[in-house]
Amino acid sequence: MSETTGPTEYEARAKKLDAVDELAAKRAEFVLDETVYLDGNSLGALSVAVPGRMADVVGRQWGELRIRSWTEGGWWTAPERIGDLIAPLVGAAPGQIVVGDSTSVNVFKALVAAVRMAEEGRDEIVVDAGTFPSDGYIAESAARMTGCTLRPVEPAEVPGALSGRTAAVLLNHVDYRTGRLHDLPGLTAAAHAAGALAVWDLCHSAGALPVGLDEHGVDLAVGCTYKYLNGGPGSPAYLYVRHDLQDRFDSPLPGWNSHAEPFGMRSAYEPASGAVRGRVGTPDILSMLALEAALEVWDGVTVEAVRAKSLALTDFFLECVDAYVPEGRVRSVTPEAHEERGSQVALRCDGAGEVMKRLIERGVVGDFRHPDVLRFGFTPLYVGFADAERAARVLAEVLDEVHARS
Repeated sequence: MSETTGPTEYEARAKKLDAVDELAAKRAEFVLDETVYLDGNSLGALSVAVPGRMADVVGRQWGELRIRSWTEGGWWTAPERIGDLIAPLVGAAPGQIVVGDSTSVNVFKALVAAVRMAEEGRDEIVVDAGTFPSDGYIAESAARMTGCTLRPVEPAEVPGALSGRTAAVLLNHVDYRTGRLHDLPGLTAAAHAAGALAVWDLCHSAGALPVGLDEHGVDLAVGCTYKYLNGGPGSPAYLYVRHDLQDRFDSPLPGWNSHAEPFGMRSAYEPASGAVRGRVGTPDILSMLALEAALEVWDGVTVEAVRAKSLALTDFFLECVDAYVPEGRVRSVTPEAHEERGSQVALRCDGAGEVMKRLIERGVVGDFRHPDVLRFGFTPLYVGFADAERAARVLAEVLDEVHARS
């Protein structure tokens, strides 16, 4: 990039784009500084609503009401209430999502339950070959537990790999390394055509793009809330069970919180009806109520508007990278086609770990994935076009320095 005495063409364009951004006002609802924060695909920014809410939860609800808050503070109903707040963000009607536990625990529940609901004689689990490691570990354990064979398959090859043996298919909606968006409608339909159940991991899509769980007939889905939903570090995950499957949902973790009569303290387990079946033990109330406060930023926001800005941001960032970075120093592994792109850009380069370290030192925060990937997550609620331009410009400067020293 050549030096200029005034704003570059891209700085000027970024300013114009930010001026007409319908989501720009949402930035004020987050605790931010001058850092360009492009790691919301790992941990979302803090909502300004959360500290005050938590002060009330800790000081008044826990400090004064104490045990009474389970009823008077709505603690007992929080998993389903907050699930209904997440539901429209993933295209689900109320009463199908319960919040609680970690993503890994919910993957285990969903996958084992899917095998138990499958037709007799189906003894194979198909899993995304490039899945997030924890999902793979859980799938392998679930396969051993249920007597199934685990078969890793690339998502694009799933339709041809399914058979009368397939009980369940576990897939990631967005690849965590590359940002590739997989075909949820098509792959769900393929699973159903083969008589299998479709289980989707929405960790890198919920809150960034439309999902359409109900529309596309997804059977079960899981997701975290600390990425694009900005729920906070370790905030509880969620489990979606489609309405017509809830009476058949047989959880491998039947805790007292999912009992039809939880305070009856009976020795025999009888599952509750509805999404409550997805609960296990006592909910993690502090982080759950922080999540509830964080979800207030979605008031008046449509997922469609978020998706439109996400694509515009990632398009603009890639254009700036192409303009600023000399050819051959980075290579995008994120698909160019909008229908195949999530809300992150992954760039491959030599010395990626050192490059990301220097970027962070200069106020551009993304993350590094072994062995050579720079990941930049674009959260449309608080990332602007000026952020995208600055990130590309600083990336070019850092790469120039690294190249000069090599």
